[in-house]
Amino acid sequence: MAGTRRKATSARAAAKGEGSARARPRPLAWLVRTFWRLVLAAVLLAALAVGLYRVVDPPVTLYMLQESRRLGGIERDWVPADAMAPVMLRAAVAAEDANFCRHWGFDMDAIRDAIEDGGRRGASTISQQVVKNVYLWHGRNWARKALEALLTPAIEAVWPKRRILEVYLNVAEFDAGVFGVEAAARHYFGVAAADLSALQAARLAAILPDPKGRSASRPSGFVERRAAQIRDGAATIARDGRAACFEG
Repeated sequence: MAGTRRKATSARAAAKGEGSARARPRPLAWLVRTFWRLVLAAVLLAALAVGLYRVVDPPVTLYMLQESRRLGGIERDWVPADAMAPVMLRAAVAAEDANFCRHWGFDMDAIRDAIEDGGRRGASTISQQVVKNVYLWHGRNWARKALEALLTPAIEAVWPKRRILEVYLNVAEFDAGVFGVEAAARHYFGVAAADLSALQAARLAAILPDPKGRSASRPSGFVERRAAQIRDGAATIARDGRAACFEG
């Protein structure tokens, strides 16, 4: 009897041990499940951020916070696209992304031209710049580029083109600590964004690639020439229909 009881006890202990082993998750399986849960959480967070900013104006960006700490404050006054001179919207597109209405976030022709030019020219669209300025950080690294490549088609799918351009012109830097076209118009010309002339709008667009090295109110010869090209380009895209997606 004693031997039988010992065997039964051993059997129960063995069964309990097997059950505990089955209950303990294997490290690899746990890592895989955790990875996919994190991926799902990131996708849901990105979808929320993209959907939210379609209707809610971004309160501040990471770069604005950095500049505010560095400079002790920034100039910024958000205005809707309806409160911007239409020529300002056309000038920005002519200067930065002439095919804005014809692509889905990436201008493949511009990318090919940049590759053929050895990378000396930029190929970022306005949509890509919005993603970088609103959601990400400045700097050249593969992590940021990968996130930019994922988020750019998302905002193109969810935001109207006019909204993309509206956000762009409200978060772009036009001078050290001067963000958005309303603050820029007042900073350089003493007028509201709604009252910008074609020349003033072209000068503001001309300084966008290098806002800390160029001035719209005291333009260099290069800025003057670039502004003249932008004025012609803005008139051209108005005639040929490349402004239709954000002016309708």
